[in-house]
Amino acid sequence: MTTNDETRPETAPAAEPATTEAALAASTDAAPAATTEPAPTASADADELPPGYRRSGLRNPAGAVRGMGAAALGLQGLVLLLAIQPIRLLGGHLSAGAVWAVVVLSVVCFVLCGMLRRPWVWTAGTVVQGALLLGGFLHWSLFALGVIFGLVWVYILYVRRSILG
Repeated sequence: MTTNDETRPETAPAAEPATTEAALAASTDAAPAATTEPAPTASADADELPPGYRRSGLRNPAGAVRGMGAAALGLQGLVLLLAIQPIRLLGGHLSAGAVWAVVVLSVVCFVLCGMLRRPWVWTAGTVVQGALLLGGFLHWSLFALGVIFGLVWVYILYVRRSILG
């Protein structure tokens, strides 16, 4: 059997005034501390930087640019390897030379992809784009790929210059 006390829902005990007052005091103490500190401004950050240095907002700007260059060169090498079959089938009498040019350029792209820490590799990547454009004499599709990846490479060099200075 149940009694009336057992069937009634329990009510929550009243909050202790000391606990509520302590929480209120802590919240009011924290508020003035947050408002008394001056907010950082962009001009204050700019004053701390050396002259001619621009903050990019990236944690590792050089690594980000290298990653973008490596991605472009890796993708270019992969696309060149995938272009072998259409060049072989549609190339006519120059298809053997075009295939060898594509294989060499693809290997060079993959090698340069892993060496982007060295500054001369960026120039070598530009030479690869020019060589791909010259490959257009062997097959027209190599010229088309040279234009596409040349524009991508120019954009990457622009981003590199704007981020790294």
